[in-house]
Amino acid sequence: MFKLCSFATLILFIILSCFSTTAIATTSTTPLDLTDSFVGYFSLLIFFVAYMLVMAEEYLHLRKSKPVLVAAGIIWAVIAWVYVQHGMSELAEQTFRHNLLEYAELLLFLLVAMTYINAMEERRLFDALRAWMVNKGLSLKAIFWLTGCLAFFISPIADNLTTALLMCAVVMKVGQDNHRFVSLSCINIVVCANAGGAFSPFGDITTLMVWQSGDIKFTQFFVLFLPSVVNALIPALIMSFFVSDGHPEATIEAVEIKRGAFRILGLFLVTISLAVMSHSFLHMPPVLGMMTGLGLLQFFGYFLRRTLPSSLARKRALAKQKHDEARLLSLGSVVPFDVFNRVAKSEWDTLLFFYGVVLCVGGLGFIGYLNLVSEVMYLQWDTTYANIAVGVLSAIVDNIPVMFAVLSMNPEMSVGQWLLVTLTAGVGGSLLSIGSAAGVALMGQARGIYTFGAHLKWMPVIALGYITSIMMHLWLNAELFT
Repeated sequence: MFKLCSFATLILFIILSCFSTTAIATTSTTPLDLTDSFVGYFSLLIFFVAYMLVMAEEYLHLRKSKPVLVAAGIIWAVIAWVYVQHGMSELAEQTFRHNLLEYAELLLFLLVAMTYINAMEERRLFDALRAWMVNKGLSLKAIFWLTGCLAFFISPIADNLTTALLMCAVVMKVGQDNHRFVSLSCINIVVCANAGGAFSPFGDITTLMVWQSGDIKFTQFFVLFLPSVVNALIPALIMSFFVSDGHPEATIEAVEIKRGAFRILGLFLVTISLAVMSHSFLHMPPVLGMMTGLGLLQFFGYFLRRTLPSSLARKRALAKQKHDEARLLSLGSVVPFDVFNRVAKSEWDTLLFFYGVVLCVGGLGFIGYLNLVSEVMYLQWDTTYANIAVGVLSAIVDNIPVMFAVLSMNPEMSVGQWLLVTLTAGVGGSLLSIGSAAGVALMGQARGIYTFGAHLKWMPVIALGYITSIMMHLWLNAELFT
């Protein structure tokens, strides 16, 4: 294995040596234009191959973080080699560090959010919500609407991926062998979760990126509420006519919420408030408030561990009085709450994928490709059409690299246009099942029922909601485009 790696390194060294320009000592701080060089074409090829592997994740069963991590390393290695040859290694290093800092802020922010979500899941808060819906004995059509509405309103606080998985679990439980109902409900959940995440800085990684960039203030996101509602409502209304009014078989599921669940939910809301205040009033990165909130969760975890023996003693005494043997047995398996276990269960594949994307796109931007794309889209095209195209592109390519590319281009746009590209990048991924993390996750959870083809059949209906939401934003928020 070592010999193979050494041989590959030698080959890469020879290729770079053949295509590198003559070394020139320079103190210029202007990046080199490498768009027409071998290094530029080679980097594009590496990124293209990596992203093909990402898009084939469902079939290859290869986690999406692996190819982009390797691609990021190769792209920056070839860039660094050229800049060393020109005596400009410090400029390449500074640019890399700048991209790394952007990623670090988002990493810590997302890590705290995921830790809180995992903590609430461990305390069985989501299981209780799912059991409540299952035990209600609602009709299939009522479940279709309820899961869609909850997906829309939970995703602005939690992330759209967690929300979609929770709602899909309900649909799978009540739908059972009714594949048509499960398929339609999953499509509705994906669309509603993505739409709900579009009007909140916390609803999606792309909205978080735009908020942290400072292009849109926290309160300005909420003007996208009605366009997001329209985006979710139109497809749901049309699809609901194809959902039967029948009732699923009655099921009773009992779920006991663990101690401290609602207090952790309260701490999460406090943490979000701290992040908002850090950014809005102190003009500090939102991650300051989020990391402070993580400290609060750790203190609360310490409180839960210290008070666990006394809490168990009270519950055992009560169970003995009622002669509840099952309850006594369940109390014997209780384990202390551990914050670091919740951190470990974060979506590390997503977080590492995000690193690879940020560094790959940052490298391609440093080469000069983002300037070329920006000149075409935001100077030669109408800005509105360009931002609509970003949404369509995010249905094919993950919206994270698309939005990071737009932010890296940093075109001169009004607040209304920044809100438009935020909306389109957020809801455009609903056009195809592979266009969002929620869609990809549900294809795995409802494997063989909710598929790429099943979602594609309803794309015209979803596209109608996409177009209508854009028109509503252009009409309702016309004053923001001046």
